[in-house]
Amino acid sequence: MMEFKDPHDLLDFSGKAALVTGSSVGIGAGIARRFGQAGADVAIHYHSHAEEARRLASTLADMGCRTLTVKADVADPPEVQAMVDEVVAELGKIDVLVNNAGIYPHAGLLDMTPSDWDETVDINLRGVFLCTQAVARHMSRRGEGGSIVNISSIEAVNPAPGHSHYTTSKAGVMMFTMTAALELGEHNIRVNAVAPGLINAPQLPAAWPEGLARWLDRVPLGRVGEPEDIGDACLFLASDAARWITGVHLVVDGGVLTNQIY
Repeated sequence: MMEFKDPHDLLDFSGKAALVTGSSVGIGAGIARRFGQAGADVAIHYHSHAEEARRLASTLADMGCRTLTVKADVADPPEVQAMVDEVVAELGKIDVLVNNAGIYPHAGLLDMTPSDWDETVDINLRGVFLCTQAVARHMSRRGEGGSIVNISSIEAVNPAPGHSHYTTSKAGVMMFTMTAALELGEHNIRVNAVAPGLINAPQLPAAWPEGLARWLDRVPLGRVGEPEDIGDACLFLASDAARWITGVHLVVDGGVLTNQIY
């Protein structure tokens, strides 16, 4: 018979090491903070926001976490492998990978260039594949399993104008998650995805006032999400509370997708 942890201990990540890509700002920073607050050692990946990454690392270190910052282009195989090697060298292992790094461009289908398409798919989908592969190889060699959480989007299942490259990349993440879960289960590696809805950011009210108003009019729970809302979903899926969950696409959107189209 299996032994189960006390419910109070299920979200305790003490002794665990997590790598969160794209975690210097925004959703990724919220995810990294929640893992740090849960006791994990945290590797903060960035591509261009070095100062923000260092500030977050300092904040987590003040909590008693071991941290490091690591720069990499997630679409470049040698840089991804170097990142994973550095995290393992510094933290000793990787128990949790959160593939959060991504971009959110806007371009109409008739005006989009091939380079627009390629950049979005490279970062949002190729990056998830490369990071998953590199970390899963490490996890399988260790033989102790692990958890991988991919950040998708509600746009993976709900098309939006001007985002054909983005929605396609996130739909790809959703199916990649299921296939990776199928293949990696034999190594005791669970792979799941979180699909955020609209998440708060300092520039949101000024940058998209009409869209924000439409969202607030439609969302059943009456607010936009916060980065920590996504962080908590990642904590759950990476924890022993989700020990028999793999291959799921967890929507975290305040219920906005419940709105009827017809």
